[in-house]
Amino acid sequence: MDLLDYAFMQRALLAAVLVGITAPAVGIYLVQRRQALMGDGIGHVAMTGVGLGFLLSWSPIWMATAVSVLGAVLMELIRWYGRTRGDIALAMLFYGGMAGGVMFINLAPTGSNANLTSYLFGSLSTVSESDVSAICVLAAFVVLVTVGLRRQLFAVSQDEEFARVTGLPVRALNLLTAITAAVTVTVAMRVVGLLLVSALMVVPVAAAQQLSRSFAATFAISVAIGVSVTIGGTVTSYYQDVPPGATIVLLTIGAFVLLTALATPVARRRARAAAAAQPAGDPAECAIPATRGSGD
Repeated sequence: MDLLDYAFMQRALLAAVLVGITAPAVGIYLVQRRQALMGDGIGHVAMTGVGLGFLLSWSPIWMATAVSVLGAVLMELIRWYGRTRGDIALAMLFYGGMAGGVMFINLAPTGSNANLTSYLFGSLSTVSESDVSAICVLAAFVVLVTVGLRRQLFAVSQDEEFARVTGLPVRALNLLTAITAAVTVTVAMRVVGLLLVSALMVVPVAAAQQLSRSFAATFAISVAIGVSVTIGGTVTSYYQDVPPGATIVLLTIGAFVLLTALATPVARRRARAAAAAQPAGDPAECAIPATRGSGD
């Protein structure tokens, strides 16, 4: 493949693989917690970090990481203490983050609409060696947390009250999940873009759930889908000269539609077979179905 002859494509493909792994790995916990749009909110806040990075001539990725982590912690605090005004506070945080980013990046000496667009929607040619180094470090942190603490994070995501009774540090684990989501956003912004990263965190998980009810299998399938669509989108972007972020997200949605179409008739046949095999009046008819996404 001639695209591997170019250093910028080698960097872009490496970054794409890391994004394909980390985004669904975090997204599965956000989906379980019913916080599917959290990545979108963090992406808005991260724009302020990108703008500050340009304004202060620091690394936009590391500055965006610091600001998005702070924003994620604030989101969790608002969720705990916000009460009825929490949604208003979150809205101000999200839109204030985006507005701050636009303002800072235009005040910066090197700021331009081209720079802003590359962070909003991703850009293959702008992934530098320093970006790849930062992405590798941040991705290692995400994988360490999401895999190493998978049992604890799953328990908290499923039922906070039960996890608290069992002695787990629920608030600390919630904060860690939020921080890991913030780090994932900055990992993905150079490939997918801040405005589209949330889709890559959520849609592969939703697609994997069409095939599996097990948490472990859903985790593995969603990561496989993530890696496939990020590589496919990156290669397509190179050959067809189309935006990488949009291409990756459209491929992800296509994978969801395809797996849903394949899984639906299979599920219906299984349901009919189970109903036909079950004797009339069987007490099992009253049994409570297994919870989706069990930790088996």
